[in-house]
Amino acid sequence: MRYVVIMAGGSGTRLWPLSRQGRPKQLLGLFEGKSLLRLAFERLDGLVPPDRILVCTGRAYADDVADQLPELSPVNILGEPEGRDSLNAVAWSAAVVADRDPDAVVAMVTADQVISPVDEFQRSLTLAFEVAEQRPSALVTLGVVPTSAHTGYGYLHRAELLTGFDGVYHVAEFKEKPERDVAQRYLDSGEYWWNAGMFVWRAATLLGQLDQLLPATAQTVREIVARPDRLDELFPTLQKISVDYAVMEPVSQGRTDAEVVSVGLAIDWRDVGGFVSLAELLSRDAGGNAVDGRTVSLDSRGCVVVNAVGPDHVVATLGLTDCLVVATPHATMVANLDDAERVRQLVDLVRTEAGPEFA
Repeated sequence: MRYVVIMAGGSGTRLWPLSRQGRPKQLLGLFEGKSLLRLAFERLDGLVPPDRILVCTGRAYADDVADQLPELSPVNILGEPEGRDSLNAVAWSAAVVADRDPDAVVAMVTADQVISPVDEFQRSLTLAFEVAEQRPSALVTLGVVPTSAHTGYGYLHRAELLTGFDGVYHVAEFKEKPERDVAQRYLDSGEYWWNAGMFVWRAATLLGQLDQLLPATAQTVREIVARPDRLDELFPTLQKISVDYAVMEPVSQGRTDAEVVSVGLAIDWRDVGGFVSLAELLSRDAGGNAVDGRTVSLDSRGCVVVNAVGPDHVVATLGLTDCLVVATPHATMVANLDDAERVRQLVDLVRTEAGPEFA
């Protein structure tokens, strides 16, 4: 049968102070009162029933996830005792699903993206399910058809078409976030897709690849499923590594007996990783500033101004250009927009100098 795991474990540090310890970005009601997690769940409507949808998140967020997704059984919310990067989220989830259904085909989707139209997303995900069902050795990754030379995304280099399927390609290699000129070459070639960080595979196939590439990880996640009382003991021992580095890249290089293929997503896709990407979803004022909440700007241009304090508070800017201003009840941040990707460093300093309650 078909299953879906929503990966919702990130802390969203790059969206501080909107997201804070205990209140990560995927749980914030940023989109007409709905969270990224809720949007991710609603995108699955009609594809699989709620009893075959799981969420892998931080244990500290499990109660909030349950509140936002009352359709889910508590046993379908997997709470990591600590973050160990994306490989261990997908490996543990795959082991849980394989234990329930040895023949399961599972989609790993993320909870930090805004996607439209939903029907096109569902069409592509259905095709990915079909590929994994018909080709047991396939690890299917979803690739977004790029609309710009974006430097904030990783890329997939497509190879030849997969025989028997329209719009499905072998993957030649994975590329890191490129410089602007390289990203433009990727776009002009027509051979590259953005790496969406979403996958479909047989749960048993993913575990079999781990047996070849990281046998200690495969053994540990199986042991956690067999002995859930040892989760806190065993999970922190897992090697901290991304699924791309650990599995997708070596498999695409022919180092195992599987294959990496990609299904294209011709959609409007926004990975809400930081304020630059969030700004693309906000409304604009007369000065071209991306704004949210009660704000007033005079002679300010190209800024991102977010007021999360509430309607009884106003954030006013004067004479600013390309700045980031974010106000919340707990903290206020002002920065050059060019430094938006360095917010994580600032959070570390706030934690040290102001106290962890502000981080």
